[in-house]
Amino acid sequence: MGFQTLPGTSDKGDRPWWLVAFVTAAIAIATIIVVNELYTQVFRIVAAGLGVTIFVTLVGFALAVVLGLMIALLGMAQSRILRQIARFYVEVIRGVPILVLLFYIAFVGAPGFVALYNLMTSPLAAAGFIEPLVVRDVSLMWRAIVALSIGYSAFIAEIFRAGFQSIEKGQIEAAMALGLSRYQRFRLVVFPQAIRVVFPPLSNDFVAMVKDSSLVSVLGVADITQMGKVYASGSFRFFETYSIVAYIYLLLTVGLSLLLRSFEGRMRKRYSAR
Repeated sequence: MGFQTLPGTSDKGDRPWWLVAFVTAAIAIATIIVVNELYTQVFRIVAAGLGVTIFVTLVGFALAVVLGLMIALLGMAQSRILRQIARFYVEVIRGVPILVLLFYIAFVGAPGFVALYNLMTSPLAAAGFIEPLVVRDVSLMWRAIVALSIGYSAFIAEIFRAGFQSIEKGQIEAAMALGLSRYQRFRLVVFPQAIRVVFPPLSNDFVAMVKDSSLVSVLGVADITQMGKVYASGSFRFFETYSIVAYIYLLLTVGLSLLLRSFEGRMRKRYSAR
């Protein structure tokens, strides 16, 4: 049985031989992990952070999509002031490295939030209804999630903006002629068509966030990378540990890329058939 070409490829030379090589290497490494006691131990320790990595990625990306959509809509508002606010947000956030943003949110934003919260709730705290919030009460994991969400929201806002602006003006004018409100035009005409345009770059950003979620390890969050760092620093098994860390990330990213690309191909076929 021949190989099926990946979505977007048609030439026989584009058959995914790279995937065959990757799967073969992945099976070989999995075999080594199973039969070698040391690699089995490393894998179990590192894989313990898999749940944290998945949680950080899913929650962080969901928040980034919501925030990015809001910024994109703000950037397309009729008010020039709102558009400039959205532009300012996008340019500033995109100009700050994710790692720097992570530190800033964790050690500047979180204390600032706590101070503002305590100031606003000081009457209730004085009356004994609530306890003042302490900076350590804000978990490092949620600080990291917020930082990733803010960092990615600026890029996602640009993706949404490009998708919305790709819709022909004639369709929007036709919807206006039918008496549809601005919200109805967006919900019934613009968004269903724009989602086909924004899905591929959004899926790329989702895979990228899986990798960038490793940055939360700098805050001590027990993700895959952090579990590997702790084990390697104590055992000095750097080669074995970081080989396993890279292996797990590759399984996640390549698997997600193939899954999302397959979904994108099915979505394209479904819309082209209409």
